[in-house]
Amino acid sequence: MSILEALIFGIVQGISEYLPISSTAHIVITQLLLGYSFPGLAFEIYLHIASILAVIIYFRKDLVTVITGFFSYFKTKSPENKVQFYFGIYIIVATFITGVLGLILEDFIGATMKTPTFMAITLSITGIALIAIERFHKYGTRTEKEMTFVDSILVGLGQTLAVLPGISRSGSTLIVALWAGLDKETAVRYSFLLSIPIILGSTVLAFGDVSSGMWAEIGTGALVVSFISTFIFSWLGIVWLIEFLKKSKLVYFAIYCFVVAILVFLFVDPTSVIDL
Repeated sequence: MSILEALIFGIVQGISEYLPISSTAHIVITQLLLGYSFPGLAFEIYLHIASILAVIIYFRKDLVTVITGFFSYFKTKSPENKVQFYFGIYIIVATFITGVLGLILEDFIGATMKTPTFMAITLSITGIALIAIERFHKYGTRTEKEMTFVDSILVGLGQTLAVLPGISRSGSTLIVALWAGLDKETAVRYSFLLSIPIILGSTVLAFGDVSSGMWAEIGTGALVVSFISTFIFSWLGIVWLIEFLKKSKLVYFAIYCFVVAILVFLFVDPTSVIDL
């Protein structure tokens, strides 16, 4: 892999991981456009580690608050600790639902779901869902203090849809959280924190695909560049999404999904299949 290709993959992975536009679809499309196929899952896992590192560092204070509040609740059942305890429980519940259902559904994903055409369709579905939540549903006002187990179950089910290539994990969790009645700030925070255990879990499960041969095949320089660029652009993606949603609309992401879907239909070979 050339340094330029490594930089491109890092930028694409970083920007698309936390925006509601499907990082999987963008990585697959980028591979097809560059004519480069990853050597197994090792490189994609490697990039995910960089992305998750960015969200862990960015939300380090929130993580500390939730973790300390969660365990402190067993000693001091203060109102603040209670909120963090249940918020931690809601993260665990949604992660458990996604993990179990994701493992079950993964066996049913066939080759037809790993094609550009299928991903163009799922990108369009993501766009429709973003427009629906923006135009036809009133934003909720509930914060983490008013969250319930029902919210975590619904978001966990929504996150499970991301097992389908082209369905955005961040998009599905954000859409369902807003549809359930959470306010924007809480929905975004919950979505980001929820990404940590689910991405770490999927990384651990796929870690057996990582081999020392990845370093020889891709090259140390390319791996370093891709990791650093993924981390930087994941961080920028997090900051940008949070600030963007304070002032702008989700409909802009929907338009982007439609544009990408159309371009894929028109210019990418529909018979191409990428192993995921």
